[in-house]
Order: sequence, then structure tokens, then C-alpha cells
Amino acid sequence: MNEKKLVSLALFNALDGALELEQIEKLIEKPKTSELGDLAFPAFQLAKIMHKAPQMIAADVAEKIDTTGFEKVVATGPYVNFFLDKDAVATTVINEITDKENYYADQNAGNAANVTIDMSSPNIAKPFSIGHLRSTVIGDSLANIYQKMGYNPVRINHLGDWGKQFGMLITAYKLWGDEAAVKAHPIDELLKLYVRINAEAEEKPELDEEARNWFRKLENGDEEALSLWKWFRDESLVEFKRIYDKLDVDFDSYNGEAFYNDKMAEVVEILGLKGLLKESQGATIVELEKYDLNPALIKKSDGATLYITRDLAAAIYRKRTYDFAKSLYVVGGEQTGHFKQLKAVLNEMGYEWAKDIEHVPFGLVTRDGKKLSTRKGNIIRLEPTIDEAVERALSQINAKNPDLANKETVAHQVGTGAIKFYDLKTDRTNGYDFNLEEMVSFEGETGPYVQYAYARIRSILRKANFAPSQVQFTELPAEAWEIVKILQNFGNTIGRAADKYEPSIIAKYAITLAQAFNKYYAHVRILEDNEGLQSRLALANATAIVLKEALRLLGVEAPEEM
Repeated sequence: MNEKKLVSLALFNALDGALELEQIEKLIEKPKTSELGDLAFPAFQLAKIMHKAPQMIAADVAEKIDTTGFEKVVATGPYVNFFLDKDAVATTVINEITDKENYYADQNAGNAANVTIDMSSPNIAKPFSIGHLRSTVIGDSLANIYQKMGYNPVRINHLGDWGKQFGMLITAYKLWGDEAAVKAHPIDELLKLYVRINAEAEEKPELDEEARNWFRKLENGDEEALSLWKWFRDESLVEFKRIYDKLDVDFDSYNGEAFYNDKMAEVVEILGLKGLLKESQGATIVELEKYDLNPALIKKSDGATLYITRDLAAAIYRKRTYDFAKSLYVVGGEQTGHFKQLKAVLNEMGYEWAKDIEHVPFGLVTRDGKKLSTRKGNIIRLEPTIDEAVERALSQINAKNPDLANKETVAHQVGTGAIKFYDLKTDRTNGYDFNLEEMVSFEGETGPYVQYAYARIRSILRKANFAPSQVQFTELPAEAWEIVKILQNFGNTIGRAADKYEPSIIAKYAITLAQAFNKYYAHVRILEDNEGLQSRLALANATAIVLKEALRLLGVEAPEEM
């Protein structure tokens, strides 16, 4: 039983049904300092029911509490403060972690239901930049978190492999392209062409019209247009998959926008049968006034489809294929309006499951405070960034531990982990300014700091030839109690991260746990050969297990040595 439930039950029995158990649990809070107790119950709400001052109620309730499982229960003003039996709680928590290892805090909220996660989704023929990192690592972490919650995650890479940008690219290639150069360095050459066509189209509108024509040809199955499109797509996927391998991220589906070309006619047909389609200035729309939204543009005046038509087809396909309990779209915050429209149109089509769709928005990555843009050629390419992070990690390892075996492997784990962790520790809806030096630092609230705390514990356990066993705690020091409370809260932390679609909750938890252990390590002689040795080692081992699992949920590896 977790500490909140223990306190709630004790209060429920003492209050003789004045409040429901669930009401009590929601009111329980953590005191500002541990000197005031581990948990507290404010008596203000009971004042209306009992017609007494909260201070008097708190005093009466503290007298009635059965103190089994608590060191003491005291009234402090209008609060009932609970001091847990630290030795008993520590014994239960540490033994449970020792027994379950990385399965500790596994939950069955999902009953193996599918959760589809639309993530990463880079545009074909454009370089994989740091801007794509957020969707990739947030989506991957959410997949891990939902798996821990008992769901079956389905990672979907909805590639940007269709649209007018391919008309732009084909136009540019026909004008200035060099087949040999593209074959030698596909992404570099295609990027140059894409930047050039966008720059020149601002001065020459006829290029824009030419691009529209080529995209129409592509939609109509023109042989030359399809051949060039497939070539651009295949070359891009080779590069993307190499980067995904470096990030240790994989997908269950690479079905991109092009996959839904033959599935949009059904969408338009259903919209028509339901009487939802309207003509507006030659275009076909769905009115969404009752949702306080702009009309959804289903077809342009030239008959070309839009993102929303494709996303409607994709949503219906995913429901039929995976029968999802939730469908998450890890897409930048600037697309919020689009996803509101998507849900509204699906709702109008009579799909009750539209409510299970969630847009998981995130803030932008900037450089020196400026927005990145592929079109303008202002990007930070991800692959060289990963390589540089690994090099920086290797130089720090050489300085700190030059004799370390498999240095290159560890440097890769630290370098890629540093980039991922820095991204994921940022509250999802906030952006951040890219700073590689800060990311790879072994000091501060970074991935390497947490990884180093884990490696330090594993080193201690190796020195002690530790073999896990059940232990009994007595006279637990304050620094150890802080660790136990954090470990006990792991399950709740995972639940909150899932509910809020917020991996930063796990990243901040990992930092807090690493900091608490480092404080313990500074104050306690863990390897001192006395009667408390096994308990101290068991606490260290439990901390290592949970640190490693927290990092795994973030998609970050935990090296055994650093």
C-alpha cells in the first residue's frame, strides 16, 4: 500500500464517514519541510461539515488516528501531520524493488489496448534536423511510458512524402539538377535545390505555378513525376534510418502521406453522404462554426487535397487497423488548430472515437533565440550534432577515466543520451535554445549527471560483491529516507507522465533521485563493514534499478561504467 493510501485509510476510519475515501486522498498534501511530517491533511473542508474551527478538528482527528504504520501523528494548527514508520516503509519498498527489479512500478491500466503514436514524421528530401528531434524522442518516450502502464504502443512515422513541396523539388531538379551529384550526396543536393527554388519563387511566381503543375502530375500518376518522387523518397529513407539507428528509435509503421492517396475518396464520399460538404469560392469545405473553428478545407478549387483530407483518412485507417484506445499526435504546437479541426470533422462524421485523439504539442528548438527553417537553409543537422556530442563525451571520459574499457560504446550512450535527456527534461510545451556544451556536461541537471550517478552505484556494488537479498531496515538516516520516499513515488510519477503526456516528469524524477543518492553518498559510508552494510547496499541497488528504468523510459541507456 502506498503512503497516500495508508494515510487516507487511517483518516477515513477516524472520520466515521464524514468524507469519502477518494475525497480524503485528493486533499492529502506534502508539507513544505520534512520536519512537519511526510504527509498532511488540511481540516478546512471539514469545518463546514462539523461546524468547528479547523484547528479543533485537526486536534480531535489526530487523537483518534490508529498510529499503526506511523511513527507519530500530530496536529499542527489546522493540519493533521503524519510521520511514517520510516524503517517499515523502507523495508517494504526496497524489498519490493529487489524482488521485481526493472518490473517495479509496472501497471495494468491499459489492459494491453493499443495506443497509436504519430511521431517524428520528417519530410522526404530534406535533412533530418534538430527540429525533428523533439517529436521523435517525445513520441518514443511516451511509447515506453504507455508500455509501462500496460498499453501496447504503436509507433507510426507518418512521413511527409507528399504535397506541393515535391512539385517544388521536381521543378528545381528539372531546372538545375545534376543526377550524379544527387546520387553522390542525395540530401545535401536536394536541400540546395529546395532552398534555391523557394528563394527564386519569391521573385518569379511562375516557378510556383510550375511546381503546382508538377504536383498535379504526381497526383495523377505521371510516370516521370512518380519516378523522381520515388527516387527522392528512397534516398531520404536510407539517411533517416541511419539516424534512427544512432538514436536507437524504431517504428511499427512508415506509412506516410502518400499511403493514403487511395483512401481519401472514401472520406470525401462519407462527408458528402452526411451532407457535410459545402462549396466556398470554388473550394470544398466542412463548416465548423458550432465548434468555434474556421471551416475545414477538404479540397482546393483545383481539386487538390489537403493535409486534413489525408489526416482524416489516416485516422479512420488507424482505428480500423489498430482499434486504438488512444491516438496521440506528437506534432508541434503551431498545428493545434489543425488537430482541433480534425477531431471536429471526425465527430461530425459520427465517429465517437474522435474523443480518443490527442494532439501532444511541443515548443520549438531555437539557435541563439532564432527559429530554425529548412526553407531558408537555417537548420542544425542532427547526424553531425550526434557525432559531435559523442566526441565531446569521449573527451570527458578520456579525462576522467582513461583506462575505461569499451570507451567508444559508452561515449555513444552518453552523447546520444545527453541530447535526448536535455530535450525531454524541458516541459514539453516550452521550447529551448540549443546548447550542445550544456547538454553533454557531467555537471548540472543533465543526462550524463544521471548516468554517472548510476555508474557510481554499480561500481560500489561491484566493490562489495553485492548479491541481492531481502533486508530489514533499522534507524534509517534522514538522507536514506529521502531516497526511499522518491523510490516509493515512482509508480505515481509514471502515471502522471502518462496522464499529462509529459516525459519531463520522468526526467525531473531521475535528476531528483540522482541528487538524493549523491547527497546520501556524501554523508554515509556505504561500504563500512558493520551490521547496516547489507541494508545500505540494498538501498543503493534499488536506487540503481529505478534510475536505469527511469532512463529507459526516456530512451536513454545507462552505462555500467563511465
